[in-house]
Amino acid sequence: MKLDLIDNNLLELLQADSKKTTKEYALKLGLSTTAIYERIKRLERIGAIRNYVALVDKAIVNRNFTVFCHVKLVQHVKENIAQFEAQVMRLQEVVECHHLSGDYDYLLKIHVQDMEAYRNFMVNKLTAMNHIGSTQSSFTIKEVKHSTAIPL
Repeated sequence: MKLDLIDNNLLELLQADSKKTTKEYALKLGLSTTAIYERIKRLERIGAIRNYVALVDKAIVNRNFTVFCHVKLVQHVKENIAQFEAQVMRLQEVVECHHLSGDYDYLLKIHVQDMEAYRNFMVNKLTAMNHIGSTQSSFTIKEVKHSTAIPL
């Protein structure tokens, strides 16, 4: 389904702050509250809006140590891929997992408390998984830009 300019503008507003009322969105977009409500319901129905979430401050919940970990599997075959992906889905420290092309097979984004917590994660969880050939970790010095919004 093709989205029009109003749909895109509404999605941008929702990505910026989804707690506003339909009336507030309607005023910004020059439409009726009912029209905005119907558009939001349609966007949810077609899957353009998948979920509504609260963005939590990592520092306040003591998970401000961010690591990007490249993972190479021993052998890049269907069974190993399926098993690795199923196992990584159960690791709460991993907030993103991307299957990559290139030298490494996966890139994981991991949030933990500190270096010691990351070492425990690596030793007891990640490298304890089957089929991992090697890993390479990079640690965030400073988060320069972070956005959850998809550019429209």
